[in-house]
Amino acid sequence: MQIQGETSVNKLIVLFVFDKMESALSQRTVVEMCTTVNGWLNYMDCMELLPRLLDDGFLCRCSSPEEEPLYTITSDGRESLNNFYITIPKSLRDEISAYIKKNGRKLRTRQECKSDYYQNADGTYTVFLKILAPVHPMLELKFVIPDKKTAQNIYKNWESKASELYSAIYETLVD
Repeated sequence: MQIQGETSVNKLIVLFVFDKMESALSQRTVVEMCTTVNGWLNYMDCMELLPRLLDDGFLCRCSSPEEEPLYTITSDGRESLNNFYITIPKSLRDEISAYIKKNGRKLRTRQECKSDYYQNADGTYTVFLKILAPVHPMLELKFVIPDKKTAQNIYKNWESKASELYSAIYETLVD
């Protein structure tokens, strides 16, 4: 269900998504979730809404300048949503809630777990792995790997293994 041309309702839809996700989100994730995957908003409207919500003080950036921007809902955004969420059609609120209940954990993990790799001058590969939190990274690891296949494997597995690895490292170091 897409609502076109109703800017205030569309802003509320985006705020509702942030509120239900209960975590910081990138613009890419919000746009993908609201347009491509679900069709709750059209692409151009969604792209225009994030800067407006930032300017209005309903969203704020919560990531460091060198990282991909992550945004979260502010107390003013929550208050506005609480006062006017009823203007979002109930069927759409239910659809958004169901989608986030089903996919929220996967989306949060994708936001929080970052990985990258590159080839070094000597032919080895460096793999960077991060778990991001709203203010600073919770964990940053850097490995030098002898071959590209292993580097790609680590890069691909990071998202699914990050929380398990973080727990293991934490438990080992705290004991």
